[in-house]
Amino acid sequence: MSFGTTQQIKSKHFFVFAASKFGFSLVNCTFDFVEGTFARQNKEKQVFLWFCARLSVPLHIIYKRGMKYVLVTGGSRGIGKAIALRLAREGMPVIINYRSNEEAARATAEEITEAGGKAELLPFDVADPQQIEAAIEQWENSHPDDYVSVLVNNAGIRKDNLMIFMQNEEWERVLDTTLNGFFYITRRLLKNMLTHRGGRIINITSLSGIKGLPGQTNYSAAKAAVIGATKALAQEVAQRKVTVNAIAPGFIATDMTEGLDEQELKKLIPMGRFGKPEEVAAVAAFLASDDAAYITGQVIQVNGGLYT
Repeated sequence: MSFGTTQQIKSKHFFVFAASKFGFSLVNCTFDFVEGTFARQNKEKQVFLWFCARLSVPLHIIYKRGMKYVLVTGGSRGIGKAIALRLAREGMPVIINYRSNEEAARATAEEITEAGGKAELLPFDVADPQQIEAAIEQWENSHPDDYVSVLVNNAGIRKDNLMIFMQNEEWERVLDTTLNGFFYITRRLLKNMLTHRGGRIINITSLSGIKGLPGQTNYSAAKAAVIGATKALAQEVAQRKVTVNAIAPGFIATDMTEGLDEQELKKLIPMGRFGKPEEVAAVAAFLASDDAAYITGQVIQVNGGLYT
């Protein structure tokens, strides 16, 4: 933002203070020109505009189009938590979705806010389109100028079993959460990204969806389907500057890998260890950044060389 005159430059710090005071963020938002009067602005905005006039700040640069948020599904624990923390550290306001573990979600949000970031909670089951609609509608009503510009589809569950013993419920629950959940929430948020001509969709898939793992026919099928959808959707929305990519972690030390024989599995990994959630989060942070604007339809593996 440029102020144009010496007096305006001297007033810059007070302008930033006034913006903060009246709820205008000068970081991670865009400005647009405003024609005519400000009769339709609410009272706080009118006061803010009065401050700007007193500071000789041109009024046509003030109108805020909206703040960009990140939504991380399944963001209370494991890889989702690590991604929420990392993106908040990058300066992005984060919405943490969870289904039932409110305690873990609140702990993640507190960790973000204590570090100086911005976090909100938004509970819903990604497998339930009615819950998604109700939650997103409520959030949009309370954030009329804002939108979700980065969606991290991380929510997923495992119900491992050999296929010959697998029950219908084990198959259906995994696909409902991992695959249908991706579809429901992405479809709901995609319109705003396309309208704003920009967005990032990051799908957390798995080595299981690339290689296939015995005992995980349901999980492998769901993750492989998300990979296929990632590649197809990336081509549909590229012209609107929305990128769609996937991250395929290998064995990462989270509660999802508890119960696995880590000592034996490490022997299969060239790097000789399980990965850290923070290492997956680093890739997500890159894909969410402006530096990744020309990368879309890709699957980035984070597996220590286990499968290439």
